[in-house]
Amino acid sequence: MSFLKRLFGGSKAGEAQAVGKPEEHKGFTIRATPFQQEGQFQTCGVISKDVGGEVKEHRFVRADRFPSADLAAEHAIRKARQIIDEQGEAVFR
Repeated sequence: MSFLKRLFGGSKAGEAQAVGKPEEHKGFTIRATPFQQEGQFQTCGVISKDVGGEVKEHRFVRADRFPSADLAAEHAIRKARQIIDEQGEAVFR
């Protein structure tokens, strides 16, 4: 079954995959990448920005879990906006 899931786009537990379209916020790009953990989806995402010709990325994982990848992705976008608003480019240090 594992082979068939990978063949048709399924992922293993704990493997993050982008959900939805990337979103822009204050010059940063946000990608929600929730992953399945113990039957639920963990909040996870990536914040990126071109800084001086180099793309910098910050991956974040939160303890929040949701019954669907879409709900976890929505929460990841909200958390990423909050991180950007509070830390700005300092998030890449």
